[in-house]
Amino acid sequence: MSWEAEVKELERRRYLAKQQGGKEGIAKQHAKGRLTIRERIDELLDPGSFREHGQATASPVYDDNEEIVEYAPANYVVGFGKIEDRRVVVGGEDFTLKGGSPNAAGLRKSVYAEHLAVQYRVPLVRMLEGGGGSVKGSGKKGGTVGEPVFTEPRFKIIADAMSEVPIASGAMGAVAGFPAGRLVASHFAVMTKHTAQVLIGGPALVERALGVRMSKDELGGAQVHAASGIVDNLAEDEHDVFRQVRQYLSYLPGSVWERTPRYPNDDPVDRMEQELLSAVPRDSNAPFDMRAIVNMIVDHESFFEIGATYGPSQICGFARLDGQPVGVLANDCMHYAGAMTAEAAQKYRRFVETCDTFHVPIINFVDQPGFMIGPESEKAGTIRYGMAAVSAAAQSSIPWAVIQVHKGFGVATAAHYAPGNYVLAWPSVESGALPLEGGVAVAFHREIAGADNPDAKRKELEEGLRSARSPFPRAESFGVHELIDPRETRPILCEWIDWIQPQLDTLVGPVRFGMRP
Repeated sequence: MSWEAEVKELERRRYLAKQQGGKEGIAKQHAKGRLTIRERIDELLDPGSFREHGQATASPVYDDNEEIVEYAPANYVVGFGKIEDRRVVVGGEDFTLKGGSPNAAGLRKSVYAEHLAVQYRVPLVRMLEGGGGSVKGSGKKGGTVGEPVFTEPRFKIIADAMSEVPIASGAMGAVAGFPAGRLVASHFAVMTKHTAQVLIGGPALVERALGVRMSKDELGGAQVHAASGIVDNLAEDEHDVFRQVRQYLSYLPGSVWERTPRYPNDDPVDRMEQELLSAVPRDSNAPFDMRAIVNMIVDHESFFEIGATYGPSQICGFARLDGQPVGVLANDCMHYAGAMTAEAAQKYRRFVETCDTFHVPIINFVDQPGFMIGPESEKAGTIRYGMAAVSAAAQSSIPWAVIQVHKGFGVATAAHYAPGNYVLAWPSVESGALPLEGGVAVAFHREIAGADNPDAKRKELEEGLRSARSPFPRAESFGVHELIDPRETRPILCEWIDWIQPQLDTLVGPVRFGMRP
């Protein structure tokens, strides 16, 4: 006697589970320009690499004869796969079933995703589309209600996972409630420009509670969250989401227990770009393109910016130097002259903490005029967030190289330096307690006010002090490691990359840092 009948029933249930919301539900999803969760998984991963967990998980309804009369598959799909031959955990809601709002089986698989990634120490990719819980069925009586009092909080593993494995999440459609919370509990979050919304509560809930009528896009569309910082990047479509997720994960190890990867490099380490010599204008107040500078120094086409539209005076992203992934920090003088705003400080702190957590070395291009000043800056709590950014840098454990490109003034400059940093200075650098123009206005206000020609007197004082801010005395005093020709930056940094390889070999395991302002 064999178990052939049971095996056939198992195969039937696996087949039913893969039918998702049926042909009609899948057609509706496609009509809205969105892929199903299984299609998303197939496109994200290396071909044929997906190994689903819980293939027959469902919420069935049986008749009195124990025959299935209704079969609702778990509306969360999760399992192992590979991206560029590196193992990951991938999961996401099935919007074709209950609009992604979890059924009982789907919720269990959903909660399992973080456990699986942490247990096997591999990155987690979430592809989110759905709402949280529903009031439907909540009025039923009988049976147990809720979780036992001794159950570990569901959100603990979500929080713990961020300290152990890289997490990248994509918002592929409407994401609300619990899935929205998961989206932001990621190291990298991206949403599609035209088909996704991220919401704490949807339009019906907002109108009922607040009397405000708005569409999903008005509440939480791409135009809202490009500026809110809820997501890091926007994507043209779902295919662009997959591309960005794959690229993001390429810079990180599989977990904190692995060293950062290093890749073959065909970009010459001795490449010296002539344009760097004139990249910074002699006019101290003239703007310049910091991204162009970064791209001329890092490996060709390796720079991947994160969060460009949030806190735009601060540039954050990943790149490679001689094949070694590095975190890139830089100031953008096109926005607030590069000053650190409250939003920029929050972005900066979070990025430094991500690099520190996964032991990714940092290169920092400094053009920092200080914290943003003024009434709006005070209302935003800039000094608190700024000091948190300073603390993140000061307490980091990763190798850190600083390139003093232009300005470096005030307390905010401290956010650009870490213990044991390697400091290079360009001839264009200016530094001090305050920017020259503001410092002169404060320190010499009586002399300027009493002069026959206040503007001429101010200019005379500024020019006199500017000549004293030459970087040569700082180099002569060993205040920097080297004062360099800007064209030498790539070769010198690539040499530094070789120096830090033994350190990167030992930088494994969780990092710890205490409370910050």
